[in-house]
Amino acid sequence: MVERLSWIEFKNSGLLFFVNQILHLFGRAIVFQYDITGSIEEVYFAKCKFRGFAEPVTSEGYKNLTAYLQKNIETISEDLDKE
Repeated sequence: MVERLSWIEFKNSGLLFFVNQILHLFGRAIVFQYDITGSIEEVYFAKCKFRGFAEPVTSEGYKNLTAYLQKNIETISEDLDKE
């Protein structure tokens, strides 16, 4: 019923961007904190002053999300069929 996925996959898929767009409406965000080696040190929910992203970030976010959907649409569809 549940398959654990990594935070990296969540971020690289464009889903972090998409979720944070919604959370920004409420002045909130999911934040990734990295150590000096570039590894994820912590992921947390935070209050922020942001209310959206700059246009280049938004364009890149939607490109990443679209690429993820294109690559995974069959798996996503199969998962829906199993319900």
